[in-house]
Amino acid sequence: MKVFEKEIVVQESDIDNLRHVNNVVYLQWVQDVASAHWITIASEEMKEKYAWVVLKHEIEYMGQAFLGDRIHVKTWVEWSEGFRSERQVEFRNLTNKKLLVKAKTTWCLLDGKSMKPRKIEEDIKTIFH
Repeated sequence: MKVFEKEIVVQESDIDNLRHVNNVVYLQWVQDVASAHWITIASEEMKEKYAWVVLKHEIEYMGQAFLGDRIHVKTWVEWSEGFRSERQVEFRNLTNKKLLVKAKTTWCLLDGKSMKPRKIEEDIKTIFH
């Protein structure tokens, strides 16, 4: 498994009326980090040949983040089979290392032209695993 990591600094626009990061913001971050991972490791040919869509999200909230907090995000593809992949994402507070959120997302690979589901071939398995 190949891990992709990035840092997020909580902005004012991420905060809700309870003064912590809104749950929907984490969902957006899950999608953003998945896209960033794909863009970083996929060749230009792969980016034209394939597209990804979400089939299912599961998110477990374990802690809170606040304005200005630095969050370490880590993601990896747990498995790929048929036309599906399962991606894991973890969000940790960089200061105290506390796990804030865990997410598991099932993605479907699409053909870049027809936009129909497509079997995950070895070229993709190789870059993810």
